[in-house]
Amino acid sequence: MCRKALQELNRCAVSPASAGLDYRHWRQSAPRQEETGLRDVIQRLPLANRHYGYRRIGALLGREGWQVNHKRVLRVMGEDNLLCLRTRPFVPRTTDSRHSWRVVPNLARGMELTGVNQLWVADITYLHLAEQFAYLAVVLDAFSREVIGWALELHLRASLAVDALKMAISARVPVPGSLIHHSDRGVQYACTSYSDILHGHGIQPSKGGEPL
Repeated sequence: MCRKALQELNRCAVSPASAGLDYRHWRQSAPRQEETGLRDVIQRLPLANRHYGYRRIGALLGREGWQVNHKRVLRVMGEDNLLCLRTRPFVPRTTDSRHSWRVVPNLARGMELTGVNQLWVADITYLHLAEQFAYLAVVLDAFSREVIGWALELHLRASLAVDALKMAISARVPVPGSLIHHSDRGVQYACTSYSDILHGHGIQPSKGGEPL
C-alpha cells in the first residue's frame, strides 16, 4: 500500500518529457527543478560536514558550481532543520533548550525483544521527486521489522507523524503499558499533539539522537 502511494505521487509529480513541451512550461518548471536540485545538495553537505555553518556550506556549494548567496543557504537549511547538526550529531534543531517540550530518555537501547508490540521505531525521510520533495513518516515494529504505519505528504508539519502513528495504533491496538515508542528528538515527535496520543494509549516514549 505504501509502495502504491509512492508510485502514484511520483507519477503525478514528474512532468511529462515529450516533444510537445512548450517554452512556457519550461519557464515554469525550470525554477522548481533548480530549487529541488539545490535542496538535494544542501541536504547532503551538512550531513558530511557536521561542524559547518551555513556560510561554509555556501562556500562548498560554490566549489560545486552553484551560484547561491548565503541568505538563501540559510533559508533552506533552516526550513530543513539542518542548522544545528554541528553542535550534536544526529540531533536536529528542535532539540536545543529553546523549545518547551520535555526531552525523554532513551529506553530502547539494549532492549531484548521477544515479540511484536514491544518496541516501535518512528522516523521521517524525504523523497526527491522531479520538481519538489515529499516526506514519508513511518512507524516500524522493531521485532518483526514490519511497517505498521505510514503517511506521505509534501510538508513536515506534526500532522505527518501523527497520521503515521494513528495508522499503527489502529492496525496493532497495543495493550496499554506494554509498548515503548522510540524516535529521534525532532519537533514532530516532541510536540504536544504527538505526546498526547502516546500517553492516551499507554505507550511509553523513548527518544535518542536518531532512530534505531
